[in-house]
This record gives sequence, C-alpha cells and structure tokens, in this order.
Amino acid sequence: MLGVLGDLVEDIVVWLAEDVRTATDTEVSIHRTRGGSAANVAAFAAKHCPTRFLGCVGTDAAGEALVAELTGSGVDVRVQREGTTGCVVVFVDEHGERTMFPDRGASVLLRTVEPSWFEGLHHLHVPAYCFAAEPLSTASVRAIEHMREHGGTASVDASSTGMLRGYGRDRFLDLMGELRPRVLFANRTEAEFLGLGPEHQLDATVVVKDGPDPTAILRPSEPPEWVDVPVAPHVRDATGAGDAFAAGFLADILVGSDLRKACEAGHTAAASVLDHPGASPPGPV
Repeated sequence: MLGVLGDLVEDIVVWLAEDVRTATDTEVSIHRTRGGSAANVAAFAAKHCPTRFLGCVGTDAAGEALVAELTGSGVDVRVQREGTTGCVVVFVDEHGERTMFPDRGASVLLRTVEPSWFEGLHHLHVPAYCFAAEPLSTASVRAIEHMREHGGTASVDASSTGMLRGYGRDRFLDLMGELRPRVLFANRTEAEFLGLGPEHQLDATVVVKDGPDPTAILRPSEPPEWVDVPVAPHVRDATGAGDAFAAGFLADILVGSDLRKACEAGHTAAASVLDHPGASPPGPV
C-alpha cells in the first residue's frame, strides 16, 4: 500500500481571461476543487493501487466535505481534526501558468502519525511542503524514519522553489541526506536551485520534470536517462500535474515496473489534468 502524508485543503482556482487589472475588475472564471499536494497524489494513485492519506483537517464543514470527497475517490483517509481547514487560491493565466496564495490552516497541525496509520504501508510519499512548518515537519520526519526502520521506503517531492528558498537550500539537502528517500521528485527550476544534475551527490534517484521537455532520471554513479514526454494537445491549467505524475510513477514502482515505465505512467497521469480546473481528473486515468 502507498501512504501519502501532507495537506488536504480546498483549492479556489481562478482562471484569468485577461491580464489582472489592478484596482478594478478582471474577467475570470472561478472553480472550487479539492486540493493539497499530498491529497492530490493520493487521489490519483488510488486509481491504480491501494492508497492511504495521512493528515490533519479542521473541525469544520470544509474538512468534513474534503474527507468525504477524498474517501469517495477510493482513498483510505486517516486524519486528525483541529483548527480550520486550509485553502489555496490559485491564479491561472491564459497560458496555464500558476500563481498560488496558500493558507494551509490545519494541515500544518499534524502532531504525530498514529501507529495504526502505518499498518500495511510499503511506501510513504511526503511533499516537501511538510517540512516548512511545525508541528507537521517533525511528524513528517519521524514518519519517514519509521518507514525506513520498519523496512519500508519513502519519496519526497521538492514542492516549490518558494518553499525551498524559505527552508534553505543547504538545510534541505542535509535533510535529504539524513532521510535518504528512495526517490526525490523535482521540476527543472527546483533541481537547478538545489544544484541537482548528472553529478548530484544525493543517495537517491532524482526525477527531474521539465514540462513538455524530456524528464531526466538521475541515479548515483550512473549516466542520466531521459524519457520523452508525449505532446499534450492543450494546456489550460497545470495545477496538480506534478502530483499526478508522482502518483502514476509511484503506483507503477509499487507493482514492480522499472524507472522508465514508471516515468511513462507518470506522464500519462499528468496529461489528464492539463485541460480543466484544478487537480481532479474528469474521469479514469
């Protein structure tokens, strides 16, 4: 079983029909969806393998609704309840580029992972957003250590350059050295910020996505491998594409696929979210 630890929030996705007109009206269309990087990964992965989400939501109607929706997606949802459920406002321009305004709310209040939540897990995926605030950061580190100590594996997504800058480049690399994830996902700008390339020193497989350009698979002491990305006919909103990629990749790895096939599965999953609002696919992937 795949476990995914992190945020479950509401996304308010704002599609801009024109450039923002400061101090007056701007034409947009607004869509409310389930969000949170970890919840997105769990929802996509549940289409392909048993998946459990671990996190915290508020003691409010929004939290109830989000848990119900994620459960309806086939995810085994385990949450603590505290505070107010988080929300992210996502501005998406006419080219699909996103600008995000997160208020993570209860997501960062997860204090510990209950022992029963680990039962049956073989792999735990943790977005780097989890390391940005306490007490979630300590809970996330301990969860990864628990997986490793009990024979499981883990992966981390670098999440965003904004998060990495705030956390600190060297501090993040030191943390990865301590946690030793099996896989680290990053996009090109995140990888460049971290200094990850063919000569990277992390003891992990690093998967570097670059939009429509080939995805790089970087392994210690091995030459890089490049996997072509199928052409997407239309990109309107890339929200959740990276999460979908991670889900497709990890689900394939868990059934024994090699890295190239897992990467191709990730590309297929990512393509499913590019032409509609937010990170929820319109149907089976």
